[in-house]
Amino acid sequence: MMKRTSYRIMRVLVLFDLPSVSKSEKRNYVKFRNLLLDDGFTMMQFSIYTRFCRNKQDADKHIQRVKANAPHDGNIRILCITERQFEEMILVIGELSEIEKTVGKDSVVIIE
Repeated sequence: MMKRTSYRIMRVLVLFDLPSVSKSEKRNYVKFRNLLLDDGFTMMQFSIYTRFCRNKQDADKHIQRVKANAPHDGNIRILCITERQFEEMILVIGELSEIEKTVGKDSVVIIE
């Protein structure tokens, strides 16, 4: 029998600052951003992208994709948290994203 924690719903957050002065740096920035979008991440804020994952194994798969396709320059961090921790985030100033408004706080969306 699998441990209950293996079914825990997760969020993967990718936070990054990439240089974008030269043409090649801009190209790398756009390529990395498109990789995130193609892999199911959505923009939460500028340079902060989040992805819903069904469990830790699913999260690990997407983390490996980010690592394998990360540019060589800049700063990229990955934070993996539970859906419950994500829901407890406090919005100090600004607005909820369109997805947050649509889904609501007590809903879970499963993306296939």
